[in-house]
Amino acid sequence: MSEKMSAKTKIALQVLEKAKEEHIQTAHGRSQAMKPCPIGEQGLCCKHCYMGPCRLAGKPGEEKRGVCGATKDTVSARNFARAVAAGCAAHMDHARETAEVFLATAKGELPDYQIKDEVKLQMLADIYGIETAGKDKNQIARELGERVLAEFGLQDGPPRMVNRAPQKRQKLWQELGMTPRGIDREVVELMHRTTIGTDQDPEHLMHQSSRTAIANGWGGSMIATELQDVLFGTPKPRQGQANLAVLDKNKVNLVVHGHDPLLAEMVVKAAREPELIARAKSKGAEGINIAGICCTANEVLLRHGVPMVGSFSQQELAIITGAVEVMAVDVQCLMPSLPTISECYHTKFITTSSKVKIPGGIHMELHPEKAMETGREIVKIAIDNFPNRKRVYIPDEAPADLIAGFSHETINYMLGGTFRSSYRPLNDNIINGRILGVVGVVGCSLPGKEGQGVTTSLVKQLIANNILVLQTGCAAYPCANEDMLIPEAAIRYAGDGLAEVCETVGIPPVLHMGSCVDNSRILIACAALVAEGGLGDDLSDLPVAGCAPEWMSEKAIAIGQYFVASGALVVFGSKSPVIGSPCVNKLLTEDYEQITGGKWAFEPDPDRMFQVIYDHLIAKRKALGIEKEQERVLYDMAMRRELVV
Repeated sequence: MSEKMSAKTKIALQVLEKAKEEHIQTAHGRSQAMKPCPIGEQGLCCKHCYMGPCRLAGKPGEEKRGVCGATKDTVSARNFARAVAAGCAAHMDHARETAEVFLATAKGELPDYQIKDEVKLQMLADIYGIETAGKDKNQIARELGERVLAEFGLQDGPPRMVNRAPQKRQKLWQELGMTPRGIDREVVELMHRTTIGTDQDPEHLMHQSSRTAIANGWGGSMIATELQDVLFGTPKPRQGQANLAVLDKNKVNLVVHGHDPLLAEMVVKAAREPELIARAKSKGAEGINIAGICCTANEVLLRHGVPMVGSFSQQELAIITGAVEVMAVDVQCLMPSLPTISECYHTKFITTSSKVKIPGGIHMELHPEKAMETGREIVKIAIDNFPNRKRVYIPDEAPADLIAGFSHETINYMLGGTFRSSYRPLNDNIINGRILGVVGVVGCSLPGKEGQGVTTSLVKQLIANNILVLQTGCAAYPCANEDMLIPEAAIRYAGDGLAEVCETVGIPPVLHMGSCVDNSRILIACAALVAEGGLGDDLSDLPVAGCAPEWMSEKAIAIGQYFVASGALVVFGSKSPVIGSPCVNKLLTEDYEQITGGKWAFEPDPDRMFQVIYDHLIAKRKALGIEKEQERVLYDMAMRRELVV
């Protein structure tokens, strides 16, 4: 173990040692043993029909084609486009399920759910042109739910959320033909274009990839985030904890995992019922401890303070501690190995979504009309399993403390209060140079990367150079372990300018904004920076960037594409997935900037990753004329008289 690692970061490595002693195979070991296919790694393997698969690797400059005649450029572009389509589909389907539950709740059909944030409900009603006078919240929500659901099948758009982008950006999309027509339509068309014998032109394929991604970022994902806020409450800053040490040897441990909070909300509520707490004590436990993994963890962390036991790469390790009675999962990022590992311990592994079954697991499908009943039943299974524990190993380290819940609304409020909420202080401090820019560091955590510090190294360099960091998804987990999600981190890690702002406002230099679907919050924050003035009139003018240091999912590609289509630099911590096609790689990393104002960059090394981002922010500041720190001038009376008002 590296001496530079914090004790909290070493916790995962301690549990990996336990797995090794017990001969339990994990993703970390499989990652080290697996040798990636060099052809697939370059994006040059085509499986879009059954004449192949075709492997188009060859000598540099050699024209190698698939059986159908597809070139490297076509194959590479189609593979990238299909990743965008799949990633968008995951978030859009999540949004659809949320919208269905939202509408049924408004109709009074789901008593276990309710409308909690009426302020946001009113805001969304305004966006969708719904008259609210004389209507109660359920009437408004019903109309909103109907209009939102209609947008999934819309044939001639745009979806209403697209209107939240800056006017200049909307106009550019219209001119380019990138304005999405309907949410589902764009995914279907992109899948059609990538079938054999259809679209062959890389730039044309990337055009539809962008339109599909916009339908996700400014449509599906934004709908999911906003409706979940109305149903469960818009996040506000809340204390929490993270890492495997949040498991409690004296309590029933129930872990929720996945990306959809519909079940997790019920489990959290059930675990706090006096009758179930009494049942747990009757089994010898001191109480019930709910903990989360992946984005379901982020959802219940932001709204309830439920601790985060781990990120994507820790999901197997939670079970290996021997302390987890039940792991209940919903959708996305679920390792198929979980039921197999659960069999080696006493853990019950339960799938709950109609979309997910994993061989070896118990399937208890969540039906929204019986949501609380299902939540209680899962908690009871966990309680009754507590006496079956065998060897328990929870590392003897304190969990990492953190503050999470920095929604767009929270940031707006913290910068100006109830009556003067505004992004003006943030814009002013970017303009005067205390804050160099804003970077979203988001995405996954990779097995086998434990202790390498890719994400944390990058984030430390960013905040040390007065760059404010926004986070979503599993990327927040390693930063929490390095104590970067608490206000004290400003003194320890941040540059003088950023530290001054953080101390004044009372925020950490790294703001945890939510789950992967909540990257839409970052879009809204960027639009607010533009609307506030002084930093250009489009997202492409802003000194901002996005980065996924340890990405692995198609959802990450989809998110990156909607930020690029919105005008941002996006840096992925890897080799380019289209490196086998110099043409497509150049299109993404250079030419696209002339089309949308945004572009991709691919860089595995965190130091070089930082330099790419830093150079980009400086270039944007120069273009705005704010590259130099603004000199403070104290006006005397004579100077004031000369001012023209």
